[in-house]
Amino acid sequence: MKLTVPLFPSTEWFEAVMDVFNSDELKTTAGGGTCDAVVGIISGESLFQLKFEDIECVSVDVLEDEDQLGMTDFYIELHPDDWKDMLENIKENGAATLEYTLNTVDLETPEGIARSWVEDQYRQDLFFRYNQTFQYFFDASSKVMTSFTEE
Repeated sequence: MKLTVPLFPSTEWFEAVMDVFNSDELKTTAGGGTCDAVVGIISGESLFQLKFEDIECVSVDVLEDEDQLGMTDFYIELHPDDWKDMLENIKENGAATLEYTLNTVDLETPEGIARSWVEDQYRQDLFFRYNQTFQYFFDASSKVMTSFTEE
């Protein structure tokens, strides 16, 4: 029997991380908690939407084109190699080290990684307001086997 390892980025990968995140009580500790936001994720040509309600991530959807990013509060965009570096750091350490947190990467990237498709600063501010919850979400990937190329 061949073990299937979800490919990043894919619906299967985000759903696996969502399952871990939703079952982890860590997300309700200091810095985490209630979060209501619709988050776009961009990695190369891949576009996804994550919906957070209350203390859970409730859905993962593929977006067909960049125009659909207007349905998100904000989106996080990283080059595929940068996503890979971040996720490998999380896997190796159980959570992102300071160099690879969403907040650090956003601050150290000249144009930032969190952006609003519709230039709505209020909606983009949700990235900063709920940053720790989003970090907990990606840190949950430490418990998900991940591949980065189709094999």
